Amino acid sequence: MASSPSLFFVLVVMVFVLLNTASSQSLSPTFYQRVCPQALPTIKKIVEDAVQKERRMGASLLRLHFHDCFVNGCDASVLLDNTANFVGEKNALPNANSLRGFEVIDRIKSAVDQVCGGPIVSCADILAIAARDSVVALGGPTWMVQLGRRDSTTANRTAANTDIPSPFLDLPGLIASFKKQGLGLRDLVALSGGHTVGFARCATFRNHIYNETNIDPRFALALQGSCPRSGGDSNLSPLDSSPARFDVNYFKDLVGKRGLLHSDQVLFNGGSADGLVKGYSLNPGAFSADFAKSMVNMGNIKPLTGNKGQIRKNCGMVN
Repeated sequence: MASSPSLFFVLVVMVFVLLNTASSQSLSPTFYQRVCPQALPTIKKIVEDAVQKERRMGASLLRLHFHDCFVNGCDASVLLDNTANFVGEKNALPNANSLRGFEVIDRIKSAVDQVCGGPIVSCADILAIAARDSVVALGGPTWMVQLGRRDSTTANRTAANTDIPSPFLDLPGLIASFKKQGLGLRDLVALSGGHTVGFARCATFRNHIYNETNIDPRFALALQGSCPRSGGDSNLSPLDSSPARFDVNYFKDLVGKRGLLHSDQVLFNGGSADGLVKGYSLNPGAFSADFAKSMVNMGNIKPLTGNKGQIRKNCGMVN
């Protein structure tokens, strides 16, 4: 009989440890509520100000989060500059001369650390919150951002070159790329809907407008005016017909064969994604709901939690 209380005590301790471990390794929308309640309002204000000054910045901040999560998870590795120990992801092929908004993230980090009294909020969480606030500022849906990610201590340019979906991928390649991240077809189509805002460089869609047939000829001709066969690689064109507003015009454009990128138009080209594209083009509510869910799904890709990683003092460098 004397051993029973001892066994009970051991079981209680084991349960407590397991619950503690689970909670430290899971994300929560209220993660900063007690330690720094002003963190989220501070981020929101800076994002709103940045988007008000330049609508395109909203798309850029959304894209930063996407390009972060697809390379070894949502760990802010995309923000790291080169060091003697590793080459950063900023100069990877999908990112070089393309990703932008780093100065807004630095501004947010500085302001948040000030109101929190130190480095409490991770750069990875700042990216996730800024993406949500950008979508809202552009007229899109909101969602509860899961929080508690920590920042990586390294970056991986090789993975950035291979794991970020290319604008030249066909549908099977896109499906495989998203599947590798634990995301399905609905996530692929919904998250591609992020192209309802922003612009793309001529180099990313030149082949589509000159050499492919699944495109409205008048649309292709209009684009050729600002995207010549050679040169002008950095000339910008809008990703849909209303690039400063979060809406379903991206999907309507795909149905009309006016997708800017090859990887956009393959979503509506007689394949398995056609139904979702058509559905979203007719039902903004369905798109908004699925986009919000898929953003949460993407934000859950391999986060560093508990004692893994660190909370960077400067988003561009390891502590």
